Amino acid sequence: MIHRPAVSDAARHRSSLRAPEGAAPVTRPAERTDAAPHDLPAWDLSDLYAGPDDPALTADREAAGTAATAFRDRYMGTVAGLSGADLGAAIAEYERISETLYRLMSFAQLRHATDQTDPTVGRFYQGLHEAVTEISSRLLFFTLEINQIDDDALAERLTAPEAAKFQSWLRDLRMFRNHELPEAMERLLHEKDVAGRSAWVRLFDETLAHMRFDIDGESRTVTEALDQLSDTDRARREAAAKAIGQGLSGQTRLFAHITNTLAKDKQIDDQWRRYDHPMAARNLANQVEDSVVDALVAAVKDSFADTAHRYYGMKARWFGQDKLATWDRNAPLPDAEDRRFTWDQARDTVLSAYGAFSPRMADVGRRFFDNAWIDVPPRAGKTSGAFAHPTVPSAHPYLLLNFMGRTRDVMTLAHELGHGVHQVLAAPKGVLLADTPLTLAETASVFGEMLTFRSMLDAETDPRRRRTMLAGKVEDMLNTVVRQIAFHEFERKVHTERREGALSEERINAIWMEVQAESLGPAFDFDDGYKVFWTYIPHFIHTPFYVYAYAFGDCLVNSLYAVYQSGTVEGFQDKYLDMLAAGGTLRHRELLAPFGLDASDPAFWRRGLDVLKGFIDELEQVA
Repeated sequence: MIHRPAVSDAARHRSSLRAPEGAAPVTRPAERTDAAPHDLPAWDLSDLYAGPDDPALTADREAAGTAATAFRDRYMGTVAGLSGADLGAAIAEYERISETLYRLMSFAQLRHATDQTDPTVGRFYQGLHEAVTEISSRLLFFTLEINQIDDDALAERLTAPEAAKFQSWLRDLRMFRNHELPEAMERLLHEKDVAGRSAWVRLFDETLAHMRFDIDGESRTVTEALDQLSDTDRARREAAAKAIGQGLSGQTRLFAHITNTLAKDKQIDDQWRRYDHPMAARNLANQVEDSVVDALVAAVKDSFADTAHRYYGMKARWFGQDKLATWDRNAPLPDAEDRRFTWDQARDTVLSAYGAFSPRMADVGRRFFDNAWIDVPPRAGKTSGAFAHPTVPSAHPYLLLNFMGRTRDVMTLAHELGHGVHQVLAAPKGVLLADTPLTLAETASVFGEMLTFRSMLDAETDPRRRRTMLAGKVEDMLNTVVRQIAFHEFERKVHTERREGALSEERINAIWMEVQAESLGPAFDFDDGYKVFWTYIPHFIHTPFYVYAYAFGDCLVNSLYAVYQSGTVEGFQDKYLDMLAAGGTLRHRELLAPFGLDASDPAFWRRGLDVLKGFIDELEQVA
């Protein structure tokens, strides 16, 4: 997923944040990995600021405040009358101020992500968030006034090169014209966010970071506990699942209250902004039509029987069981080796796969390892899962991992490095033009995973290990496609029912179990503790309706990779890197056209799902 600071509506979520038990590979307890945490690289944030007391940070905050006030004094009430050249100059100044604010919040967010339990870090994050929110509220008038310009008048302004440079940003900005409120209301909502929605999100994050799960007498973080669900020892998996269920049950009342509050907050926002349904705002931000999302969801749901149900039925037979327990879902196959990778091996595996596709792509990826741009070791208080944060074009992205040495951790590295490469290539477009919608933001990450998997599979000659690798890939794809669409359906039902009143813990649990049973199928025996596993999924809290972007990206990449393998598109690699470098300047139709693909065609999604079905077919043959 991609994380952009909450500075304005135009600054949407830009970071890849993979849920540890959902689309994302799970992680491994620190003491059981091949490298102790102190042997693994940590990031150096000094390319942003030397520390919270850095004079440059204070100077930037003060300069941004002064510039925002001057900008408001100069342009408020005059935007509609600006010439094309002057409008372009004003947008360029708006971009410069925004970049400073993004740099400030990027530093605060990244620092907080590595230790969400330290109150000093939390206070610094909250204080800077409040300061940046107050400064950025002075700029809200600008985009609102732009959207009040008549279409013909704006088209005339765009004949000036200074304004034409920002044409795609203006195009995307004007999608929200019919959903904006008067400036005073927008400013009020913006400033209250730090004591509203953002405060609830922080409460969720820090509650989860503080939680510990007692597993066989050992205290585990949520990252460590979730990772044990992939242990080779079934008794250890069961112990972890029951500890997680018991621990989360003790906080279900709080998590249900957070969920109800944020869903109601979104409902109010949607009503005032005239969105027709709970997903409408997300689809608009993703620059994807409702019909395209509906086609994706329908195609995946129609595939449940031939993908998840078929695979997990086969897995139950491999385990010699009539039914799988929930703690068997991500379990290694019975004859699988507990293969571990050192950090150096993981790095070389991913860069080799990237390099075989494109040396230029590998060169960009190598910069993350040659510099301190990745925070790798799992630590108490560190956010679980993994993400890529683009920060600002004048700096560079940062990656956060919780590396434990499993094959799935190698895939997570390949995924997040794909985001990082994408962000580096798009950065020259500038803050306003580099942003990609979530649906396209997952393209580079999933493509990076596919390259790495194919490279590892092609190099493997042992039939048993190949079967293990195929099964692992199928499970990752099921987690990325089937499971994420189930998550999407859970969100859709919760938000729809919330419009009629608050949901009880029991009702939210019931919705969760309904969508899990539908998607995973009859091969599972769902234990009672599993009903609360919805509580720790960060996507539901951070970015409502993010999750379908994973399925969108996976199916898109499957189709894209099939074109690459076919060799029918000359210069595929250069076209692919050009697509990433376009940032947010092009829509999905324009980006996919050079490859002969069209996401609005229902057959597009079926073609992507056929890749998953083909892997399952191959597993049935080798089994």
